[in-house]
Amino acid sequence: MNQYETVFILTPVLSDDQMKETVAKFKKLLTDNGAEILNEEAWGLKKMAYPIEKKSTGFYFLVEFKAEPTVINTLETGFRRDEKVIRFMTVKLDKYAVQYAEKRRNKLSKKEEA
Repeated sequence: MNQYETVFILTPVLSDDQMKETVAKFKKLLTDNGAEILNEEAWGLKKMAYPIEKKSTGFYFLVEFKAEPTVINTLETGFRRDEKVIRFMTVKLDKYAVQYAEKRRNKLSKKEEA
């Protein structure tokens, strides 16, 4: 199993419930295909560098997971079919990126506890 990180941007016109429902749908898609979700972060509504589909903001989400390479095609097909997703990018993490991600997660968990 490889470790991956995917960031996707949802359209800013969604309600809070629709946004959470969409994120839950993709998490379920991952777990149903045998992926193990390690971390998820909601970065919130952010301004984009350039407009996409005449929208200048979007809801950003990050999901780190371990999965077989075949799961990525299924996930990205789901992103392409969902009209709520503006952009997405999935990256396979090498050993250095994995270490960095673990440090970042530990740092974030310490901040949340304080």
